[in-house]
Amino acid sequence: MSKKATSRKTTAKKTTPAKIAPRKAAPKRATSTRAKGPTEKNLDIYGSAPIPWSRALKHLEAGTAGSYWLATTKPEGRPHVAAVGALWVDGKIYFTSSAKARKGRNLAANPNCVLSVTLKGLDLVVEGRAVRITDRPTLLRLAQRYAAQGWPASVSGEGLTAKYSAPSAGPPPWNLYVVRPTTAFGVATAEPWGATRWQFEPRGGDRT
Repeated sequence: MSKKATSRKTTAKKTTPAKIAPRKAAPKRATSTRAKGPTEKNLDIYGSAPIPWSRALKHLEAGTAGSYWLATTKPEGRPHVAAVGALWVDGKIYFTSSAKARKGRNLAANPNCVLSVTLKGLDLVVEGRAVRITDRPTLLRLAQRYAAQGWPASVSGEGLTAKYSAPSAGPPPWNLYVVRPTTAFGVATAEPWGATRWQFEPRGGDRT
């Protein structure tokens, strides 16, 4: 082969540019949708660690709480305490009262209240504001929850009724109230010991 032909063949070759792999976008970080719990403050003076809210929540959600005691304020400022049949449902406390009962009259004038309950290994006090529930879906849902606990409640108008209730409850129907915790205090009565205050963030627009 002549030098001329070799030269043409050499010049006919084209240099293929190296392919550059496209950059892969960095994986997006998954956003957490888990609800934030309450803020806590350790009140223990003997060196115990703060009590986690999950400790109280475990027993509240299990439905093993003892009697709930409701504290309200009379118009002249004196306190009033009475036992109520309460349920913890979806992070809130529901209870009933006759509108004519002392606690019912107190709540009509001043809805700020306190509920206390003994849990397994923990005494709990919950502060909040009682709101009367009148919408039928919530009344039906809570009547079913009460019935499942052994009190055969049903809906009557804008309240609940049953064949029987507490001796001091007055005649039916009974108003249904809900309290969303704003502040809670826990004191351990069994190991691990401790005392803690929990502060809950307010949620606007959610009444039930």
